[in-house]
Amino acid sequence: MTTLCTSLDEVRQRIDELDRNLVSLLAQRGQYVTQAASFKKTTDDVRAPARVEQVIEKVRNMADETGASAEVVEQVYRAMIAAFIAEELATHERLANTPSGS
Repeated sequence: MTTLCTSLDEVRQRIDELDRNLVSLLAQRGQYVTQAASFKKTTDDVRAPARVEQVIEKVRNMADETGASAEVVEQVYRAMIAAFIAEELATHERLANTPSGS
């Protein structure tokens, strides 16, 4: 439930609290993305366009259920997924170039 704020400073304080939580959640998501790289055999597996679209559909539905803008949620997720894919590709490449047992 959203708190009704009485000043711009209070609005900004609430947004700052949300940002702290979002960054923490992004860190957790990133750790799982890094783990996922070790299970994928090819860069196509990392890019996984069908999985991207599945996630987008899921979060758009979540947006509708929660009253969020589905368009905003989709744009944010597409940007986030693109950044995580780039990071995962780098991790995947590093793992592929690391000799076994190192």
